[in-house]
Amino acid sequence: MASAKILENKKAIVDEIKSNIQNSESVVLFTYQGLTVSELSELRRELKKAEGEVKIYKNTLLKRALDDLNIDLDGFLEGPNAILFGKELLEPIKIISKFVKDHDNANMTVGIISGAKADLDVIKEYAAIPSREGLLTMLAGGMIQYVRDLAVGLNMYAEQLEK
Repeated sequence: MASAKILENKKAIVDEIKSNIQNSESVVLFTYQGLTVSELSELRRELKKAEGEVKIYKNTLLKRALDDLNIDLDGFLEGPNAILFGKELLEPIKIISKFVKDHDNANMTVGIISGAKADLDVIKEYAAIPSREGLLTMLAGGMIQYVRDLAVGLNMYAEQLEK
């Protein structure tokens, strides 16, 4: 039987996993087998900029934490998995999606978005959404058309008044 110290350490890890999941808007499970240390370090650096982090836990401890949170990912907890925790919703998902496209050895499997299980298709949809800056640019571009039309209309009205 395992000693009390070992059980206490495992309980602390399960509590850490639960805390990370609860404090994250986006959680993505992905395979990392075949990636080099430098590739994982590159991913970690990119994620740090977006308030995200990558952790590797034993699947049994991850399963315990997920069971405590009533999240069912049983079919995905086989083999070596890494887990991405993102405090923001979109940016970490975009980073991991781009990383997976660039590296053949990494594959996204499943995610948890705002506390609910998200399939791979849902994660890919989130990855396709433009960044906040891109959306603001699109909004400004759409709004400028109305301002331009108003200016042309006012100019034409002013010319009519001058006649």
